[in-house]
This record gives sequence, C-alpha cells and structure tokens, in this order.
Amino acid sequence: MLKQIVAVTSMGFRSVPQRLASSSVIVVGIAGVVAVIVSVFGMTRGLSQSLVAAGRPDRAIVYRSGATSDIASTLLVDAVATIKDGPGIARTSDGQAAASGEFITAVNLLRKEDGNRAGVTIRGIEPAAAAVRPEVKIIAGRLFQPGLRELIVGRGAFAEFQGLGLGDEIALRDSRWTIVGVFASGDVNESTLMADAATLLSAYQRTAVNSVTVRLASAAAFDEFKTALTTNPTLSVTVERESDYYLRESEEAGEIFGLVTTFVGGIMALGAMFAALNTMYSAVSSRARDIATLRAIGFGASGVVVSVLLEALVLALVGALLGASIAWLLFNGNMVTLGGGVSSLVFEMRVTPALLGVGVLWACTVGLIGGLFPAVRAARLPVATALRAA
Repeated sequence: MLKQIVAVTSMGFRSVPQRLASSSVIVVGIAGVVAVIVSVFGMTRGLSQSLVAAGRPDRAIVYRSGATSDIASTLLVDAVATIKDGPGIARTSDGQAAASGEFITAVNLLRKEDGNRAGVTIRGIEPAAAAVRPEVKIIAGRLFQPGLRELIVGRGAFAEFQGLGLGDEIALRDSRWTIVGVFASGDVNESTLMADAATLLSAYQRTAVNSVTVRLASAAAFDEFKTALTTNPTLSVTVERESDYYLRESEEAGEIFGLVTTFVGGIMALGAMFAALNTMYSAVSSRARDIATLRAIGFGASGVVVSVLLEALVLALVGALLGASIAWLLFNGNMVTLGGGVSSLVFEMRVTPALLGVGVLWACTVGLIGGLFPAVRAARLPVATALRAA
C-alpha cells in the first residue's frame, strides 16, 4: 500500500511543472490569505501588548461612576482632593501623595506618511506623575515646566506625525505650545503628548479633570483604597486596578479585530479554497489517463486519494511559507497608527512565531479541503471511461 502511495504521489509531483501556471494559483492565493491573516493578527497582538504594558497592578485609576473610560469621565476639584487623601497611596520624596489628576484632550495633526489629519491625545498631568509613572523617561530634550505652555511628545507620536520636533510649536485653542522633549514609556502612552495639567486646564478654561491615577504603596493596598473611595458618600467613582483597566481595553480591541480578521480572512480563504478546488480538479483531469492506467494494473483508490491530497497540501504549504515570510519581513516591527478621529494610537506590529504557525495551519486546512473533493473524484473515476476519454 505504501509503495503504491509513493509511486502515485511521485507521478503527481513530476507533472507539476507541466501545470505550473494552474499550480501557482494555489500558491499565490494561499500566500495572500496567510499574509493578510498574520498581519491583522500581528496588529491585534501589537495593540494588545501596548495597552497591557501601560497597566501596573500597583497603580489604580479613578473615574466617575457610570463612565466606561477615563476620557468619558469628569471629576471636580473636591473629588480629586478626597481621592488623593485615600489610604494606601504611595508617597513622593517630599511626602506628597503619588497621585496625578489628569485632563485629556486632543489635537489634529498631519501624518508623515500620507499628510492626512489625525487626532493625537494630549494628557495633562500633575508634577506627582513622575512618581506615579516612573517608566516615562525623557530620551531627548527636557521635561515641560509647570506653568509654561510646553509639551513633551511620546516617541510613537514623534515618529508618525509632522511638526513634533524639539522646538516646534502646535496651536492649542488660542495659543502656541512648544515641544520641549521626547519621552519613551514602552506602552500606549507613547502615542500621546503630555503637558502640565493646570496650564492645560487654564488654556481650555476648565476646572475639572477626567480621572486620577495613583501609585499604591503596594499592589495589596488596592482593596483598601477601593473600599474607602467607593463607600465614601461624597464620592461617586469607579476604582479599577490599572492593569485590569488596560486589559479590558485590550480585550475590547481584540474582539473588534477578531471580527474583522474572521470576516476578511474567511472571504479570502473561501476564494483560495475555490482556487485550490479548480486547480486540483484540473490536475485530476489532466492525469485521468495515468490514474486509470494505474488503477487498471492493480493500484488501489487510496493511493490516488492520498496523492491528490498531498499535492494540494504541499502547494498550500509553499503558499503558507511564502505568505508568512512576507508578513514577517514587511510588517513585523512596523509602526501602525490606528484611529484618526478624536485620537490615534501608535504601536508596533508584533508578528510572532505563534501567529505564523496559525497562518500555516489555516493554509493547510484550506489546502486539504480544496484537495478533498478532487481526490474523491479521482478515486471514483471509472477506469474504462477515463481510458476512452484519453
């Protein structure tokens, strides 16, 4: 049985050069499917990692009860003061609470790549933010000075948008603000600009912040801090561990991308599968006489089925490797700007070996399905009919 399978399979592969054009349809189709699927999953992975990296278990974010995120929240001055007096908050070197009341707005800037306008988030932070987010490091220039209309820019936004170089000015409301530094944080905050919260609030004629982010004395202090704030009758707030907050954000983004990937990938996979079906049916027809001759001299139907399936699988595998290589070389590590309306997120695509494996598995499944029906047809092909047709 094994010798028959090897013999029939070898015959099939030897005939591939004669059907190079039709065989290439499978390879190119599968390569396109894999490249798209892997790149979209890589975008999802990069966004998720960027969001999750921003959250730490020893930090908490406090925003108005009923809001779904900090950007949709408003906290008045009295509420901010009460939050900063909560138990379990770490202290700065001068004994102040490691807490930052933050105001969020946005500005439209031109993208370097295509010149289109997109929104960039501006986060107003308080001086204690240095103790709250120690991972934020100035890598060029300097930190903004409180009271002055100065900004620092995340390296992601710096790389993607025009007019954010050191010394450049951007218009906010009725004034010009100067870029004085570039920072790195290794997370989604690199998509933003940061400024002094009090100065930013004054420019926008606001008195309320969106949220308060605090660094706790330890991760274990979260429950005490949350209980104190949520049971305080003068407050109406939601308290989340920052790591949980950004995990939820990443899961919501992952669901959206998952739907997009399934829809687009499904349509492309269906097209590739039909291409494989047509190609393999054509291959079976062109080899009808050879298959009939083998059947006539005693070769079993199983050898024919396996040979057709293996051919489809190998062609799909070649396409998968080609598509995976394209995704890895062209997309891994690329900066992606997502959004463009109110705000944008800038992050790196992450094409991991696991995602490449998913793409190859998807391709092999499409190849097997595409080769199954032609293989069954070849096995059932009447010997006499095939010989007369040839």
